[in-house]
Amino acid sequence: MPTVRTPPTIRVNLLGPLQLLVDGETVEVPGRKRRTLLVVLAMAEGTTVPLDDLLDVLWPSGVPETGRQALQNHISRLRSQLGPAAARLETLPGGYRLALGHDELDVTEARMCLATSRQRSPETFDSLSRAHALWRGPVLPDLTEVPTIATAAVGYARLRQQISDALVVAGIAAGRAAEVTDIAMASREADPLREPGTVLHMRALAATGRAPDALRVAREFRRQLADETGFDPTAVLDEAERDIAATVGDNASPQHVAPPTGGPRLIGRESQIAAVRRLLDHERLVTIGGPGGVGKTSLALALARDLPDTAVIELAPVAEAEAVPHAVAAALGLRIEHGDVLMTCLAVLGQRPATLVIDNCEHLIDAARDVVTRILARCPDVRLVATSRESLGLPVEMVFRLAALPVPRTGDDPADSPAVALFLERAHRVRPAARPTEEQLMTVGEIVARLDGIPLAIELAAGRLSTLSLGDLHARLDRSLDLLGGGRPDPDARHRTLRATIEWSYRLLSEDEQNLFRALSVFPDGVDLDTAEWLATQLGLATDPAEALARLVDASMIDASFRGATRYRMLETLRAFGVDRLVAAGEEPAATDRMLRWACALAERVHIGMESPAEASADTLLRREIPNMRAAWRSARTTANLDAAVAMVLGVYNAIAYRDLIEIRRWAEDLAADPALPGHPRAGALLAIAGEAWYHDGDYRKAEALARAGLDRSEGPDRWYGRAVSSVADLARGDWDRCVEHSLAAAELAPGGDALGIAALARAYSGDVDAARELNARGSAGAVSPSMRSWAAYVDGEIANIAGDAEGAQRHYRTAIELSQDCGATFFTGVSRVGLLSALTAAGRYDAALRGYRDVLDYFARTGNWTHQWTALRNLAVLLRRKGDHATAEAIDTAADHAPDAPAVAGVTTVGRSVAVTALGRDAVLAAARTAIDRHITSR
Repeated sequence: MPTVRTPPTIRVNLLGPLQLLVDGETVEVPGRKRRTLLVVLAMAEGTTVPLDDLLDVLWPSGVPETGRQALQNHISRLRSQLGPAAARLETLPGGYRLALGHDELDVTEARMCLATSRQRSPETFDSLSRAHALWRGPVLPDLTEVPTIATAAVGYARLRQQISDALVVAGIAAGRAAEVTDIAMASREADPLREPGTVLHMRALAATGRAPDALRVAREFRRQLADETGFDPTAVLDEAERDIAATVGDNASPQHVAPPTGGPRLIGRESQIAAVRRLLDHERLVTIGGPGGVGKTSLALALARDLPDTAVIELAPVAEAEAVPHAVAAALGLRIEHGDVLMTCLAVLGQRPATLVIDNCEHLIDAARDVVTRILARCPDVRLVATSRESLGLPVEMVFRLAALPVPRTGDDPADSPAVALFLERAHRVRPAARPTEEQLMTVGEIVARLDGIPLAIELAAGRLSTLSLGDLHARLDRSLDLLGGGRPDPDARHRTLRATIEWSYRLLSEDEQNLFRALSVFPDGVDLDTAEWLATQLGLATDPAEALARLVDASMIDASFRGATRYRMLETLRAFGVDRLVAAGEEPAATDRMLRWACALAERVHIGMESPAEASADTLLRREIPNMRAAWRSARTTANLDAAVAMVLGVYNAIAYRDLIEIRRWAEDLAADPALPGHPRAGALLAIAGEAWYHDGDYRKAEALARAGLDRSEGPDRWYGRAVSSVADLARGDWDRCVEHSLAAAELAPGGDALGIAALARAYSGDVDAARELNARGSAGAVSPSMRSWAAYVDGEIANIAGDAEGAQRHYRTAIELSQDCGATFFTGVSRVGLLSALTAAGRYDAALRGYRDVLDYFARTGNWTHQWTALRNLAVLLRRKGDHATAEAIDTAADHAPDAPAVAGVTTVGRSVAVTALGRDAVLAAARTAIDRHITSR
């Protein structure tokens, strides 16, 4: 019988350090270039690698003249190392091929295991376990400097993530959750902001009886996602939380808002705290009422520290009713800036039980009443505690009147008085002393009695012990209160006593300290140290600014907060007093002028910062100062200071264009309608910026008209604004050539912006992908700020998507999303997510895309940007057709075709398109889209 020879076997492992086996024996492959050659050939998974590609990989800086001969030498030596399997390395016309079977490359084996796992057979768990074990450590660690290999390593990491997820799902389904919990945890830790990995880790923990740990994971994810991206989880996480919480009872319901921490010890209010807590057991709205300074806020904050799942909404810095929803969003940790943001807050609040504290309602009583009414109606598990000098006037409201602290009467022991205890505790902070004598206690008792037991008055008086003796304090306080006629009882006695005490504390300040106090009072949300020192310099104080600030803090006239950057704030009662003194002194115009100069300087600082690598810091600065900027804007408009208003809007253009700070967009629109604007030298730039605002409001036609008007009125560098806004309007209309014309002109006026990227999109959408790549390469080369780098990555994603490279598109879109989230450029995050969902659809990842579309549609609905909402809807229609839902897809496309604000479709001009009236309207098409998404997600 003839001998039958067994063909030699070969195995290449790439999922770890490079490993070559021939007939089961490990073969060392020496030399970096030869190892690179083997890896690139194996990565092709049995297909031919062109000769030029191999040359470029081996000599990325330039192929030498002897490159082809050197490559042949490497091929020859690699064949010798393959030994009996040398014939597997084939020379073909134009390139080389390493013939590998499905079981001869670990990457191919892993992919096949993942593909077959979707059949859900009994062997699925074991098969995926074997696939997961194929990773032996860092992928090709000694070769990741080679760009082609580095790119492949990223793809292999994504493949491992998919296999890990599938293995966890299979393990839970097979009752083997304990075997995959560590895998789920490792996958989540590798990408902490990836929601699917978090949900799988939660479900694995819950399946092993660790439901509380699972809910803790959810809380941590919510907090980290909000802190690092400003976004909220999808409904998938909510569903997982509900499922898991149901297994352990209501008490395990996860928290999504953090209670306040810190603050001075509350003295003498134990019974009142207990009383309000009892009321909250059966009342949904409790308003803590009382005069200014009686301690309403302190009591509410103490409640918030004791109650679980509590957020505090601070209205003291809020000057306008329209800004109240923003305060609610800030308290909930939501970075959503929109005039109707309250609906989003209600959606978040409606998910689980919570307690809200709404502090200082009296100056915005109507707006506070409206917010509370809507919360009560939409969020049945939310309880509210309000603080206000007057009640909200709602039928369900229970008013708890907070009285002053009891003061010692004749014959009482002062040591037993809460008011005396508060005085002594605060006094100890400014002048640590031995235990007071009986005589001193009597003096303190007389002082707090003269102050009617009002906590703020007591604290102010105690603060004066930094410069006065107790006897001096007692004498001067008596003389001050005599101005009120001895504090005779009347309906306003306590309020008048408080005001007299503030007046007295104010009079004890030096002239410099009084001046600084008055200047600070116009800032509703306080100031940072730099601003405080700047104000002191503007005032020409003889005293060192830091010393004056310290004295104001010591005197309890301002409060210093050291959470993050140092910030100095006033209690609302003290701030109102400061403004009164400012007006009485005739200094209001000067104070307004200082605030406007501060606001203009801040806007310029933000403008410079947002065009630099430090963009994230500039974004944080702007968002932190919005309450003060809002007050400055109102002052500029009420005093008809057109120069200041123009400077503020020009400085925050970047925020108008790339951030969903809708309130600031309204400033631009308001200014564009000002009859005085045409006479301003920068009117053209302002008109174009207003056009940018209207573009983000979904009206690119109005944007185009304003941009054209801006160009007509502009000269020099200011023409950039009109060119830039015209280019995006042209892009939306599908006038590709005119878009490129405007973009290139804009790029000449201001290199380094987004203009070349817009031109690249126009070329890509018109079918010229090569020109698009060249334009965007030029644009990305000059990108400095994270938002411009994000924009360049987004454009790369669009180009890759059009070219059919779904995987490359996903990579670029994810880069764009990461960069934009890091710097707060939320608009780029939104459009990049739309692109990513389109790429996921092209790759067949329909479920992931459907969940993403649900969030994206909500996002554009919140921001009011229907230009991009229509694009998202059209892309969703493509997915729905692939799912067989032709009716909904047709309804969406018909609505978009007939909508005057829908942008052009790539490759099809819409200039002069007629408008029909029979298509679905906005609300109807959104409802149809959301219904379809929910139907297809639940029908899996």
